[in-house]
Amino acid sequence: MARMKGAQHFRQRLVLSTLSNTALRIDDIRADSEAPGLCDFEASLLRLVEKISNGCGIEINETGTKLRYKPGILAGGRNLVHDCGTGRGIGYFLEPLIILGLFGKKPLSITLRGITNDSRDPCVDTFRTATLPMLKHFGVPIEGLELKVVARGAPPLGGGEVVLKVPIVPKSLTAATWVDEGMVKRIRGVSYSTRVSPHMANRMVDAARGVLNRLLPDVYIFTDHYTGSESGKSPGYGISLVAETTTGCILSSECVAMHSGASELQLPEDLGTQAAMSLLQEIRLGGVVDSTHQGLLFILCALCPEDVSKVRVGKLSSYGIKMLQHIKEFLGVQFSIKPDPATGTVLLTCVGSGFQNLYRKVS
Repeated sequence: MARMKGAQHFRQRLVLSTLSNTALRIDDIRADSEAPGLCDFEASLLRLVEKISNGCGIEINETGTKLRYKPGILAGGRNLVHDCGTGRGIGYFLEPLIILGLFGKKPLSITLRGITNDSRDPCVDTFRTATLPMLKHFGVPIEGLELKVVARGAPPLGGGEVVLKVPIVPKSLTAATWVDEGMVKRIRGVSYSTRVSPHMANRMVDAARGVLNRLLPDVYIFTDHYTGSESGKSPGYGISLVAETTTGCILSSECVAMHSGASELQLPEDLGTQAAMSLLQEIRLGGVVDSTHQGLLFILCALCPEDVSKVRVGKLSSYGIKMLQHIKEFLGVQFSIKPDPATGTVLLTCVGSGFQNLYRKVS
């Protein structure tokens, strides 16, 4: 049994505990806080993991400060529905679902309801345009992989809905040597607006293009305006950008309108410029994925067969570093980390844990 303390990196611990079939005990979850114990969104994540697995055991004490978790068999399933609440965006639940869905008994198809775009978690557009294409480098069948936005939901009330489909890995992932980042050849993006004037989306596009067109001509940002039942319960707008390189790497950045001061949303021009600048920052840092995808990249490398995987990332994010520590603890995989002073990037090499999808139905 793995014993941990505190509430931080709850998702990583839960996912790795489930994959490695290690029982998990977490003590002192926000024990000194004014609102002690698990938050609503963490309890919601536990319910979600319970939905896609058979026979998992969860025990929580009365105050919610202690948790015991015994993983079950990952079953997958079709036409599942989960309400993510409004504590965190749907992005918070998508990353664990994608990883666990790949190793289920059956392919996963699930409808998630809640906030589709917020500033704490990657938005659903980033998942669709950057996260899912990344999986093909590890031999995930791209045909059954899909994320469809049915309705947008902006904070605070949400009301969005997405449908996620994840295929199962036939036997295991394939080890990847993914170190060539290439040059940026085009930039694509989505600028969306819900329950506000559709002009807001165009203003964000103009501001972002004002920054990016100086650097390359091939910039195309779609506008996506939602009305009626598809526009959720709150007004909001935001922009998600992706840069595609000559070697097929995808770097993403995003910005969502937050309430500044007296419940006024930020100006769309500021958001467009900010998103473009943060995309340029990600490109400057280098690496085959951006900083938000480092954790996912490392866990995919660790779940590969017992073969060498080698990847290049920019500056290591704190989330990425914590993921490396948890991978060593749960899967016993240690990465060799070498800085590359010439490009300012970091090369990581590991031998996979030989993880196989044992639950799949053998036909």
